[in-house]
Amino acid sequence: MLAQRKTADTHYTPQEYLRLEKQAVTRSEYHQGQIVAMAGATVTHNRINVNLTIELGNLLRDKPCDLFANDIRVQLPREDRYVYPDLVIVCGEPEFDEDDPDTLINPQVIIEVLSNSTANYDRGDKFHAYWTLDSFAEYVLVDQYKMRVEYFRRANEKLWELRVLTKPDDLLELKSLDVVLPLSSIYRRVHIKTE
Repeated sequence: MLAQRKTADTHYTPQEYLRLEKQAVTRSEYHQGQIVAMAGATVTHNRINVNLTIELGNLLRDKPCDLFANDIRVQLPREDRYVYPDLVIVCGEPEFDEDDPDTLINPQVIIEVLSNSTANYDRGDKFHAYWTLDSFAEYVLVDQYKMRVEYFRRANEKLWELRVLTKPDDLLELKSLDVVLPLSSIYRRVHIKTE
C-alpha cells in the first residue's frame, strides 16, 4: 500500500535507496529518485493476501515456481523504480539483481490487492511500469471492498487482454501457471458485497 513521499526535495540514487532500505524498520518504494513510504494494510487486505498465498501455494506446490508474498522487492530498471507487489510468482529460476540479492528482476505474475489509496496507481502508473519487464505475463488486481478481480494477460508486446470476475463461482485462470482458483477461495472469510 502506497502512502506518501518521505522526501519531496531530496533526490536519492538507487544505491542510496537500497542502503537505506536495508536499515529501515518500515518498507519504502523508490520512484525515480524519490523514496515513498508504504502504508499499513487492513484486516481485509491481509485476509485476501493470505488466502491467495495459501491457495496459490497449494496449486503451485508440485510446479517449479516460487511465490513471494509482501516483502519481495521488484526492480523496474527501465522505469527507475523499486516496488513491493502484494504477491509475485516466478516459474523457473528466479533472477535477482546482481548488486542486491533481495531484489527480484523477473516476475511472471504479479497480484495487487487494491485499496482506496492505491487503486488508481496500481491500475495506471504501476501497471505501465510493470509492462517494461519482459518476463511479466499476467497481472491480477483484487478489490478488497467488493468481490471484483481484474485479470490482465499479455497477448503480445502492446496488447493486454482483460477479464473481470465478480461472482463467487467465477474462476481466475492464470494461464502461464496452468492454475485455476474460484473467487470464493480468494474471498474466504472476507465480508464484502458482491456485484
